[in-house]
Amino acid sequence: MTDDSPTLSSGTLTLVLAPSKGGSIARFDYRSPDSGDIPVFRGLDADEQSILAYGNFPLVPFVNRIRDGRFSFRGREISLSLNLPGDASPLHGQGWTSAWEVVRLEDGEAELVFRHEPGEWPWAYEARQIFALDDAGLTMTLSCTNRSDEPMPCGLGHHPYFPCTAETRLDTEVESVWTIDDKVLPIEKVWAEGRYDLRNRLVCGQDLDHGFGGWGGVARIEDPSLPFRIQIRSDDAKFFQVYSPAEGGIFVAEPVTHANAALNEPEGLWPELGIEILDPGESMSLTMRVDVTPRLI
Repeated sequence: MTDDSPTLSSGTLTLVLAPSKGGSIARFDYRSPDSGDIPVFRGLDADEQSILAYGNFPLVPFVNRIRDGRFSFRGREISLSLNLPGDASPLHGQGWTSAWEVVRLEDGEAELVFRHEPGEWPWAYEARQIFALDDAGLTMTLSCTNRSDEPMPCGLGHHPYFPCTAETRLDTEVESVWTIDDKVLPIEKVWAEGRYDLRNRLVCGQDLDHGFGGWGGVARIEDPSLPFRIQIRSDDAKFFQVYSPAEGGIFVAEPVTHANAALNEPEGLWPELGIEILDPGESMSLTMRVDVTPRLI
């Protein structure tokens, strides 16, 4: 790691941040007396450069993809450039590809800020992340404040990567899922059943990259090879994204505030799809709690 690695420790848990790499998490580890440091979030090699290798990054001011990088808002046509090689749509806003500033670092807490000036995304905004680590887990709060003099659409998400094995299980309640096309964009909203059922299911290598609606707000992750259990909770997110590549090794379980490609839908549908309209000076936030509970033997 470099000097750009603010570190928090509490009990058996250690959190290493990477502000210059999209305000991301480089490592979130559990210290086992028998096995040493075990990744809670997917760990990062010291020489890794790609943001996609980090343990978590913030999604702001929108989540997932915008179809063809274009959407309309109150008579204005917005056009965004691609920001991930090989993907046909821009993803996740500006926060994850920008450097953040550490504005506070103290026992158990760190605060990062990113200020966006108008450009292709024509609104100024200020994003903040607060990380609070305690002996039982991590609380992460991402917020966005509209610093423009006109309304701005907004959405937020956390993007944690988890290591997985053939025995890793995800257990959570969702109501619906959007099927996807070959560009990973939503086609049809259907009931979350069969291969889309997320109740106590094996999650590694499932070939999923789907957005879910009607999320219950709690997700549990278990693997018998780990000396701990993980629980994710968010009272602010009604949508949930799961990415589980066919090759296995990792998966992503994201609490998010809006459906994928929601900005491409008519503005009248935005409220039910989770897009918020922030007036000048108005803010929204998304808190995710990650509990790490030692497994009783």
